[in-house]
Amino acid sequence: MMRTDGYLLDHQQTEKGQRSDAFATLFDRATFRHMEGFGLGSGWRCWEVGAGGTSVVSWLAKKVGPTGKVIATDTDISWAVPSVTRPPVEALVHQVGVDQPPGEGFDLVHARLALVHAPDRERALLSMINALRPGGRLLIQDADPDLQPLACLEESGPEHQLANRLRQAVRALLAERGVDPAYGRRLPRLLRAAGLRGVEADVYFPVASPNCAALESATILRVGEALVAANLATSEEIDRHLANVAVGTMDIAAPPLISAWGRKA
Repeated sequence: MMRTDGYLLDHQQTEKGQRSDAFATLFDRATFRHMEGFGLGSGWRCWEVGAGGTSVVSWLAKKVGPTGKVIATDTDISWAVPSVTRPPVEALVHQVGVDQPPGEGFDLVHARLALVHAPDRERALLSMINALRPGGRLLIQDADPDLQPLACLEESGPEHQLANRLRQAVRALLAERGVDPAYGRRLPRLLRAAGLRGVEADVYFPVASPNCAALESATILRVGEALVAANLATSEEIDRHLANVAVGTMDIAAPPLISAWGRKA
């Protein structure tokens, strides 16, 4: 699917970095668990697609060591501070599916919340697979807010009803901008159709973590003006919801993150 609008809500666009930090704290462990399961280690060549921050890049650098390589690409690499972008890390401005891959023969290619935002998802996926060596691993992670569309699983008060109404409004806004809210569930089929072997998938669904609340607040702050402009919410509703979340008594759920992986033949 082609998108004509700019990114609305990817993991690198943050409210003072809060969204990126909360997202990393929530989901890095799931990402690292899969990578370790592939046998990631010294000397591996890795491509981190749409890096958006330093947490995964820094972790990969420690794992591959001085004999390995980590190429981190993004449309905006303002996060790439000198303390991170030193050997074995190289950061490059790059748009997946538009620009040519930054190399070939990678042992691991990983994209988290990047493919769903790509201008041409099919071309982006094929470019990542083509960049792998035979036997190399691809790990794609994308949220699936249609799989579990609620911000509050237990709707026991007006604050929970408002939270769920705003979560629905955010989903509607993303859909208008070309983001498929059910994309995550399609990943296993897409990876098999692209010729990958040993395709598997799982889902990680955090609930009631302080970082879920932090992610919720940062998300609403990021898209609040767009919600109001689209008549999907009022400024008063957004302010009231942010105040409710700040109290810390609501069990906020993050959208499920689906991970799908396979190896190149």
